[in-house]
Amino acid sequence: MNPETHQPSPSAPGSTAPQVGNTTVPVWLLVLMILLLYWSALYFDEHSGWFSPDVYSPYTSFAEVQQYQPVLGDQTMFQGRRIFENICALCHNTDGSGKSGQAPPLAGSEFALGSPNRMIRIPLVGLNGPIQVKSQAYNLSMAAMGATLSDDDLAAVLTYIRHSFGNKASDITPEQVKAIRVDLKGRVQPYTAAELTGLPETETNTAPAK
Repeated sequence: MNPETHQPSPSAPGSTAPQVGNTTVPVWLLVLMILLLYWSALYFDEHSGWFSPDVYSPYTSFAEVQQYQPVLGDQTMFQGRRIFENICALCHNTDGSGKSGQAPPLAGSEFALGSPNRMIRIPLVGLNGPIQVKSQAYNLSMAAMGATLSDDDLAAVLTYIRHSFGNKASDITPEQVKAIRVDLKGRVQPYTAAELTGLPETETNTAPAK
């Protein structure tokens, strides 16, 4: 005897059984959802942690607030990092990795780690032409980015570079920067790599005696 098979029977007309079908979302509901999302964005913008003049007045930006924060640690490194991020990081990146085909890395660079007599001259008058950094070829046209910096500021940013990104080299002092400025005798022509590598390891101290 075969087992009895049960087949679902179609619903009789007028039946209240649930039916499967498609329905359309009302337009007013979509408009309401968009308005709620827009209102939520406005509320978040007004009540979130963005820069608020009511909190930070009389300062006008986060950068200005950070500038006046108490310095913890080495003042020279703090000053050097601020200058580096404002001037140098655009080409060399904040981590000193450089940009392929554009700006060489400062991390592990033989010029950053080498003689202060060479390193100081680069930002004072610039660097032009082909150069090899970490066995990678670059063709540079670097302006004299440090020519307008004071001796203290240029020494600070160069010291920051020589102590950051895994670099370990001696400090650059304002006195060294001043001596190089005097030795350059108003030169404005950028250096070439060949000129830099031909310089002596120790700077020529021609600063006038006090």
